[in-house]
Amino acid sequence: MGRMVVAAIVSIWVIPMSILVNRIVPDPYMDEIFHIPQAQQYCGGDFKSWDPMITTPPGLYYLSLAYVASLFPVIRFTNASLSFSESCSTPVLRSTNGALAVICSIIVYEILIHLRPAIGERAATLYTVILAMFPLHWFFTFLYYTDVASLTVVLAMYLACLKQHYWLSALLGGLAIFIRQTNVVWMLFVACIGAINYKSVLNGKDHIQPDHPVTSIEKIDRLADKKRPEVALNLRHRKMSNSVNTINLSSIKMTVHSSSHDAGMIGEVQGIIARLWSLKWEFLMSFTPYILVLVAFVAFVIRNGSLVLGAKEAHAVSPHFAQIMYFGLVSAAAMAPMHFSFGQISVLCQLFWKNKLLNLFLGLIALTVGLIAVHFFSIAHPYLLADNRHYPFYIWRKVITAHWSMKYLLVPLYVYSWFSIFSILGKFQRKIWVLIYFLACAAVLIPAPLIEFRYYTIPFYFMILHSQIDDNRSWSLIGILYMAVNIFTMMMFLFRSFTWAHEPGTQRFIW
Repeated sequence: MGRMVVAAIVSIWVIPMSILVNRIVPDPYMDEIFHIPQAQQYCGGDFKSWDPMITTPPGLYYLSLAYVASLFPVIRFTNASLSFSESCSTPVLRSTNGALAVICSIIVYEILIHLRPAIGERAATLYTVILAMFPLHWFFTFLYYTDVASLTVVLAMYLACLKQHYWLSALLGGLAIFIRQTNVVWMLFVACIGAINYKSVLNGKDHIQPDHPVTSIEKIDRLADKKRPEVALNLRHRKMSNSVNTINLSSIKMTVHSSSHDAGMIGEVQGIIARLWSLKWEFLMSFTPYILVLVAFVAFVIRNGSLVLGAKEAHAVSPHFAQIMYFGLVSAAAMAPMHFSFGQISVLCQLFWKNKLLNLFLGLIALTVGLIAVHFFSIAHPYLLADNRHYPFYIWRKVITAHWSMKYLLVPLYVYSWFSIFSILGKFQRKIWVLIYFLACAAVLIPAPLIEFRYYTIPFYFMILHSQIDDNRSWSLIGILYMAVNIFTMMMFLFRSFTWAHEPGTQRFIW
């Protein structure tokens, strides 16, 4: 029932907003001037021609072919004279992302239910609807970009892995890479998370996280046996005295949490390696498809001579270490009620005072690394400096480079954002999970020379889905924030157009 409600609510804004955007902006805009003609060539059966300005593989175009083919009977019914190639109009191709946005919301709902089985349909529906309004995802729902398709397939890959359908997950990983090359990093991330949780203490059914409520008595028995015998005896006594199927782990969660933290990173890694080694042949058979996809990707890069297909000079791999700093602040701002509240500041202060010397040392290292990153590895791409249609253009000029000292003064804010992110994720995820997540973010963002906020969408979704926000007030504030940003950006895009003296045509503000 929750899936249908989510799909219906998301459709309520996708359909009318798509109609409005296509009415005011009927012609391809920005990157659409490359993607839409290329997709239309595919619709006409021409699979050999390729626009050298397109950097990503043709995965989105093939998805559009399948989508248009599914709509074609309806299109022919309304206009019998229309051919298949003529059906691939700008509005129809854009609607590919509208349909994918609805599917993506259902996948997000399924992931929430799987990760948190005690969350309830109503809460999961609310959280999913708010996440569907995440501004960077919401805005590109109405244009023909690769972002919505990329996010949808990556999350579908992750959901399949969570449900232990590893071959299907790897197949979706191949499709995700076929949409955008950098998704190979997220396939490896998903494979690593699958390996961490493979045949865990709950026989692979679900992975237990600290402070996570478990709804099965049998699962509690297994977990307690693993941790402390006296806890197991206490739980079985409660099981006999009260035959219920749902128990809050308040009596043992501190034991589980402390045991997990006492083990430390090395202990976690040793435990995972020992478990996987004991299941090495079964594990190898399950995860072979990920290896095959990775080998195929490496072969493609070697043959292509680059990660990108076209415009290789403008998208060369660069050591843009400042990019990971920007992502931390943008993501924390997108969850502002969680990261910039007095409660979170108080939590971070308490954590700091628990081990002042170590945390002071780590803080100084983080600040030093941040200062080095923004001084030596802060890249001003020519596209960023020349294109005043993008919001990063104004952030770069009005904030980051407003004064020579600004980029250094922002470093403590970057560091705070990442410390806050680590503290929230660390409450519910293993240390090794947090480390792998950070490395995946770094592998995707640091090589990208251009500041593009839409690159932050996938890592942000992985972050917020695993932050386990339960406070409805925080969710409501996040929802209000997203709606305000979406209204502003869409109003600017549709109704604040302008012209360039050096180039004809109408220009519009875009993320």
